[in-house]
Amino acid sequence: MNREKTVSRREKSEFLWGWLFLLPTMTGLIILNIIPIFQTIYQSFFKTGAFGKGNVFIGLGNYSKLLQDGTVWQALWNTFKYALVEVPFSIAIALVLAVILNGKIKGRSIWRTIYFLPMVAAPAAVAMVWRWLYNSEFGLINHLLNRIGLSSVNWISDPGIAYISVAIVGIWSVIGYNMVLFFAGLQEIPRDYYEAAEIDGAGGVKQFFYITLPLISPTMFFVTVTRVIGAMQVFDSIYMMMEKSNPALVKTQSLVYLFYKYSFVEGNKGYGSAIVMLLLLVILLITVIQLLCQKKWVNYN
Repeated sequence: MNREKTVSRREKSEFLWGWLFLLPTMTGLIILNIIPIFQTIYQSFFKTGAFGKGNVFIGLGNYSKLLQDGTVWQALWNTFKYALVEVPFSIAIALVLAVILNGKIKGRSIWRTIYFLPMVAAPAAVAMVWRWLYNSEFGLINHLLNRIGLSSVNWISDPGIAYISVAIVGIWSVIGYNMVLFFAGLQEIPRDYYEAAEIDGAGGVKQFFYITLPLISPTMFFVTVTRVIGAMQVFDSIYMMMEKSNPALVKTQSLVYLFYKYSFVEGNKGYGSAIVMLLLLVILLITVIQLLCQKKWVNYN
């Protein structure tokens, strides 16, 4: 009987301590994430009153305006284009680097640190450095192109390639984070598989496609989902690198950039909230498609 009481007290103590440790995280999640979501949904049905005073309920007016706003749909297309460049290349490059650094090479720890450094750098500082690198007159990239006989390129003012230039910054910034995740996944693959493949005469390329890729697919799925969500929310690079007078801004600005513009520059928080709800819907749809398609290529065995 005393033993049962002791077990019961211990279970209660573990239960209370468990919730106590979870409380700070749950409090932050509720205050910083869940409550703002419902506030955004609520705000999307209102229009800011004259001179920023009060909110006027307009029902689905913001959503009706959104459906007819060509700027919003252009921004959505810009966001898609950015994600289509950033996500595949950042994943592919990070995976190759992770496989290389997972092998026996000199200075492996130093290389890992170097590749991860962009992830811990302030996004604003990263964007400003790349902005100067892309400068059409004094930038280092154009200087190198001129040295080998090529003409200068308007990296961030040409509407046709500006989004690619911004995506390159995103790829460079996130490679280290993706690489660390892939490296953790590679550590879980038993070495026996590679040893057996070597005995059978399989080279490095065959080992990569027949062992590494299938067994790291769960990690790749997680990285893909999180990177798509992150890419669809791009803002800081565009904000810091593209001036308002830049002719390429219309072909580069994202939905989050439009949200900032309408909500905090023009003071129309209701319309900005409606744009965010469109982005949320798009991200949810893409994530659901990814979850449904994972059964065809993700190997959990």
